[in-house]
Amino acid sequence: MSVRSFQRGSRVNMTIKNGMSFILRLGVLLLCLIVPRLAVAQDPPKPADPGPDPDNVTLNFFKSTEIGGLVDSYYLWNSNKVAPNYHAFDTKHNMFDVSMAELWVAKSAVLDSPIGYKIRLNFGSAPDLMASASGQFAAESPYKNIEEAYGSYMAPVGRGLQIDVGKFVTNAGAEVIEAKDDWNYSRSLLFQLAIPIYHAGIRLTYSPSDKVTVMGGVVNGWNDVTDDNSGKTVMASATFKPTAALSIIENYIGGPEQPGNSSDWRHMSDTVVSYTVNPTISVMGNYDFTTDTVGGSRVTTQGVAGYLKYQANTCVALVPRVEYFKDRDGAPWATGIRDQRLTEFTLTLEFKPAANFMWRVEYRGDFSNQSPFVNDDGVAKTKQQSIVFGFLFNFSSKM
Repeated sequence: MSVRSFQRGSRVNMTIKNGMSFILRLGVLLLCLIVPRLAVAQDPPKPADPGPDPDNVTLNFFKSTEIGGLVDSYYLWNSNKVAPNYHAFDTKHNMFDVSMAELWVAKSAVLDSPIGYKIRLNFGSAPDLMASASGQFAAESPYKNIEEAYGSYMAPVGRGLQIDVGKFVTNAGAEVIEAKDDWNYSRSLLFQLAIPIYHAGIRLTYSPSDKVTVMGGVVNGWNDVTDDNSGKTVMASATFKPTAALSIIENYIGGPEQPGNSSDWRHMSDTVVSYTVNPTISVMGNYDFTTDTVGGSRVTTQGVAGYLKYQANTCVALVPRVEYFKDRDGAPWATGIRDQRLTEFTLTLEFKPAANFMWRVEYRGDFSNQSPFVNDDGVAKTKQQSIVFGFLFNFSSKM
């Protein structure tokens, strides 16, 4: 081998070694660049906590708001062929009627979010009837379509003291304005003749335990947003639930309720007891006693109602209701007929094929020892009998 050949071979070997070294260095460099990027992609660092966002607080407030509504329509036939007497909202004979078309928004006040509110708007024939309960002509009442409108504050007292201010429905009675939440379609004699429908004022509610709830308030009076005297009415309520099946509620409302008279007080005691015997059978009782001084004389009414609900299955229920009401002195808040004794029997068949729809078929008979009813010929009657078909639709954003 010549020296030149040996030198050429040495140069080739050096070139190969230098190439291999370059490739190794390049590979290490690529690994150093790629591996950190893969690690970053697989486990990105968490951003620093920016703290509370005022916009999110507002958004969470409105996320807790519930929106709902209902449509309540019916058809009624009265045996006297006129509008039935002593019925609350099913008052039209031989015609279809939209009793209620309702929309509402509400947010519950809780300790973590202490501000709440409820606005319930009601349209149809029912608002006119509720407005007339205040002694005003329905068209003249600026509040007739506002069934409820109040603000709430949950004060951080013990388990939470709720304060409501505005217009709200009464705490008294076994039945409420919305038929879908009652056992029967038509409202009872006690609902129509013995208790108020709504109040305007302030109330405080507190639950010292899971079994006891108490409420107290000061309001303008019975069915008054605009007060008709200088006095105020007080109300109190106690609810006791010793078990999940049993509920006992005692309500008291007292204050001057006669226009221009702030001296004579009306006192009302309302007791409601309900008991779930088993998943099929539930029972409920309601007793009302009311007394007032009218024209210097003591005026008293009292009545009792009994209910039984037979839930045959998730879709079908049968509910009989029996009532007795005595208007001893012809009370102006009741029948106005002295020594009238009313009895009432209702039998309701309920079909509920969906959570937001029910259909009720109901027979009702009202009977009196006087003659407060009248037929289409103007003849006074001691009784009236009716059949009603109620169609109840509802929706809620939380359903």
